Amino acid sequence: MMTGRDHTFATLLTFCLLLAGGCGNGAATTTAGALPTVPMTIGSKTFTLEIANDNLEREKGLMRRDSMPADHGMIFVFPDEQRLGFYMKNTRIPLDIIFVNADGVVVSIKQMRPYDVSTTYTDAPAKWAIELNQGQAAACGAKVGDRLSVPEGARESER
Repeated sequence: MMTGRDHTFATLLTFCLLLAGGCGNGAATTTAGALPTVPMTIGSKTFTLEIANDNLEREKGLMRRDSMPADHGMIFVFPDEQRLGFYMKNTRIPLDIIFVNADGVVVSIKQMRPYDVSTTYTDAPAKWAIELNQGQAAACGAKVGDRLSVPEGARESER
């Protein structure tokens, strides 16, 4: 039987191992009840991006959240490069969306308004869509034509 002290130590040890295991290699890290995350440099800043790589998580996205830290976002991973469309149903946060093709090139950057159900399309086929707080794409200097290095942990989609 674990005492309260043993349980606290075990919990702390598990946390430290999880933290150490995901450092430095672009691998996705996960905390209980949360999506896996990866660090990704966009322009002059590094963001912590939650990975939405299956149909359920891509559909849910950032819905029903009241806020998001300035250095966070979400990367949507699709199985194939295609023309993508996003809308803001039940999304409370104004967002920038950066569409990236299979070669890692930014093909379009758009702004999206909270609760707007009209579809925002990419200007060219894309494999990834990255949502950031509105204004962050400009703040980090991201622009169409930039080449991004998509971290290994965000490269594959679960169909």
